[in-house]
Amino acid sequence: MSVAMSAKGRRDLVRTALYHGFIITLGLVTFYPVLWLVASSFKGHAEIFQNAHSLIPSRLHWENYVQGWQGFGRYTFATFFRNSFIIATVSTVAQVASSALVAYGFARVNFFAKKFLFTCMILTMLIPGQVLMIPQYVLFNYLGWVNTWKPLLVPAFFGTPFFIFLIMQFIRGIPIELDESAKIDGCGKFGVFFHIILPNIQPALITASIFAFYWTWDDFLGPLIYLQSTHLYPVSLALRLFSDPAAVTNWGAMFAMSVASLIPVFILFMAFQKYLVEGISTTGLKG
Repeated sequence: MSVAMSAKGRRDLVRTALYHGFIITLGLVTFYPVLWLVASSFKGHAEIFQNAHSLIPSRLHWENYVQGWQGFGRYTFATFFRNSFIIATVSTVAQVASSALVAYGFARVNFFAKKFLFTCMILTMLIPGQVLMIPQYVLFNYLGWVNTWKPLLVPAFFGTPFFIFLIMQFIRGIPIELDESAKIDGCGKFGVFFHIILPNIQPALITASIFAFYWTWDDFLGPLIYLQSTHLYPVSLALRLFSDPAAVTNWGAMFAMSVASLIPVFILFMAFQKYLVEGISTTGLKG
């Protein structure tokens, strides 16, 4: 009996060791590009490519961060970080607020053509973004919004289909009896939304906020299409200025500012990781 238990214990130990070894290896492979980026931000220009396989710089080149932060011409990277924070913050608040209101309407309010409109919203998630680029650019150019932040911010006030669907599924998990109790106490539709729904969907709102901030902060194509003046550039677009085909690209400064651009999203993820996991794991559960 003890021999059988010992053999089973050894098999479980081997299985556990293999499992954790596989997870650790997969994690290192996944995280290696980030480690390489951080290590290269402290290397000299020649060492970045001559010693690319090593994660340990021969000497720490802190001047990469100094040169990178100096930016270009009259604009330091403080300007680009400020622009990114403004665009990402306003867009995130607008997307989450409008999406929550629309999701509440689809989940709790009965109105004409509700199923048809919901189907149309779902279909918009299936349209590739590339299909909309030219019509959107023509429209925004006609409105005189090109080379402003309006094309990046105004659409956010009309909801995002993915967030609407995510929050809607979360709302469906809230007992309808809570709405009815609030209505008995005199609450209207907006009263139910603000006093019952919003306090109970915080994990979904935080999850949507994190995704919205990430996507807006990392967006490169949108600013590339609509922004022309350097002082309006976010960080994602400003990093492109380091690459100069007619001269020598300052790779060290580019990598240094790339690392700096990761810090806000890393802090955001670490601060709200619990809510992110909770929001994703509970979305879609009913009753």
